[in-house]
Amino acid sequence: MKDKDAAKVQAGTYKGHFSLAIENEQLKIELVPQLGGKLVSMLYKPTGKEWLLDSGTRPLRQPEFGSTFTDWDMSGWDECFPTIIACPSGGDDPILLPDHGELWSLPGSCQIEEGTVNCVIKSPQWPYHFSRRISIMDINKIKLAYRVENEGDKPLPFLWVPHPQFAITERTRLLLPDSMERMLCVFGGEKLTAGNSYSWEEVSRLIPEATGDARKFYYEGKITAGWSGLYEEVSGNYFIMSVSADQVPYIGIWIDEGLINDRVTCALEPSIGYYDSLEKAISNGTAQVIPAKGCFEWEMELSFGVGEWLKAVQP
Repeated sequence: MKDKDAAKVQAGTYKGHFSLAIENEQLKIELVPQLGGKLVSMLYKPTGKEWLLDSGTRPLRQPEFGSTFTDWDMSGWDECFPTIIACPSGGDDPILLPDHGELWSLPGSCQIEEGTVNCVIKSPQWPYHFSRRISIMDINKIKLAYRVENEGDKPLPFLWVPHPQFAITERTRLLLPDSMERMLCVFGGEKLTAGNSYSWEEVSRLIPEATGDARKFYYEGKITAGWSGLYEEVSGNYFIMSVSADQVPYIGIWIDEGLINDRVTCALEPSIGYYDSLEKAISNGTAQVIPAKGCFEWEMELSFGVGEWLKAVQP
């Protein structure tokens, strides 16, 4: 990166909470360590596009551990680990894992080094440390590097997805590789049927007007390529999320048109484990397992731009 593109980290305040912002000429990413390292803003400066939904009229408060995710702010980007749906952890001495996992309601500690922020969270129930290091790797690209360390004497199974609630402010197309033509509906809302598959071309467009409906899809089986994204069809703003298909082999997509949130939002959720429940992922053999005293690492790249989004997914 050229010097003018180099990232700087600055401390600040976001809605009454201590925050850290990583910024260069084109991007500004802000997070709140106390709220599970929640990303509260992803701003693409050239067009002024804010990609993440804010909390609106909901207060941004420290959640109670073990509570229900939808009772809180419903904003920004949280990490779901080691499950999404509340379920037993499995194993010889199972514990109940909370809704949307453990991390979103726990305070994290952050270390700043050479324009990067590394946020670490320790589980109160399981012997692991979860870390996510954020760095700006190019003028319009961000890297999220994840690491989970199992400090216990037994293998640690887990499921992980990011849960970014994107702000849908104009007609928007959800992007997937052309080879992923159909998606399995796992929550149908008012118009679709769970268990049926649908042509992605027919269900992949969003408008900002709330309908009071919602739906969720998964690609059935392992993904054919590791990218997904959003493209605004009026302004041309795009956002592309890329992972290794070997390390993160599944993907879910959540669309909320005002059923749970108060505005239209969606979440692209590349997934380790299939799907939603760690208990289910263990039973079907898709959970990742970290050996005793071992670790597991994976990465995600975020690309921002305007115009020809295809260039962001080409090798």
